[in-house]
Formats: sequence, C-alpha cells, structure tokens
Amino acid sequence: MKLNIDQIPEKSDKQLRTLRNNLNNRINSFETGNTSDLKPSHPLHGLDIETCKDVRDKVLKELKKRKSN
Repeated sequence: MKLNIDQIPEKSDKQLRTLRNNLNNRINSFETGNTSDLKPSHPLHGLDIETCKDVRDKVLKELKKRKSN
C-alpha cells in the first residue's frame, strides 16, 4: 500500500498519529544510520529522509488544523 500524500486530509486522527509516529521512527533511523529495507507493502517504502520530513510536516499541519477546530 503506497502512501498517497493527497489523502492525508481524509485520514482519521488515529491514522494520522500512527503515520506521524512511523515517519518520526523512519527519520530517526535515517539519522542514526540504522535503516533497513521496508517491505514493498509498507506505506513508507521507497521514501527518502527528505520526503519523510515533508510528509511529516504535512501530517503535523493537518493534526494542528483539526485540533484548532
């Protein structure tokens, strides 16, 4: 299942929090050099560190937007 960035606003709060946590863990893995290959079915498969950071920023903005409403 490939991550579709355009569908971020359609995800539930729980899905966004899970995605945020997965992105933070993946970014941390890149920074510490402990990256492993993700299965092709993993939503973050094939994303580099910069893409992960961009997606995380979008997820955080969506969560803040929802919290302020």
